[in-house]
Amino acid sequence: MKRIFLFLTLSTMVLSCANSQKTNSTMAEKSQKMDYPEGVVPVDDIDAPYDDLSKAVFAGGCFWCVEAVFERVEGVEEAISGYAGGTTADPTYKKVASGMTDYAESVIVYYDSTVVSYDELLTAFFAGHDPTQLNRQGPDVGPQYRSAIFYADTYEKARAEAFIQQLEESGKFQKPIVTKLSPLSTFYTAEGYHQDYIVHNPNQPYVVGVSMPKIEKFMKAHPELLKNQYKKP
Repeated sequence: MKRIFLFLTLSTMVLSCANSQKTNSTMAEKSQKMDYPEGVVPVDDIDAPYDDLSKAVFAGGCFWCVEAVFERVEGVEEAISGYAGGTTADPTYKKVASGMTDYAESVIVYYDSTVVSYDELLTAFFAGHDPTQLNRQGPDVGPQYRSAIFYADTYEKARAEAFIQQLEESGKFQKPIVTKLSPLSTFYTAEGYHQDYIVHNPNQPYVVGVSMPKIEKFMKAHPELLKNQYKKP
């Protein structure tokens, strides 16, 4: 499904994860931590700086939001937006956003497991999106916005299954959790302008109307997981 643009007015708000490649020159800015390619490449081709870290992959709607949530977690060294869960070669934003591929907008998280555990990442993940929405997150509709965990091994699969069971039994959500667990295959980085998008585009309407409320909700619910710069005095 093609994304629509989001416009804010005094009385109405139309919400969508906007396909706005050419609307802001700051989108081409590079992260100071990694020289992101402008195109789409397998993440293994560029992740050498993080070889000594653990990694995990999640999908929960627009990857701008998911990336920003994990970037705020203590122990997370980097979060990269990209595409996972598909089978065709060389996915692009245009292809994935059309809803015609089997990829999900996803985020790969590089983290120090001595500082933050996989279970704590699961806590952040489930607090940062609505896992009861099937093939959508709010205004973003289609399987490319599905809730998913891409596990690398049996440990991650078992922990994710146990975490979901605990959530279901807790009654935290009034509807069933529809998060899909799938084995991780190739993760492709998204185009460079998607990386650190919220940092570079804080006033973009979708960021203001959709992304920041999600992020702030997570931060309020789990201040114990936050990096110091995000903690309120």
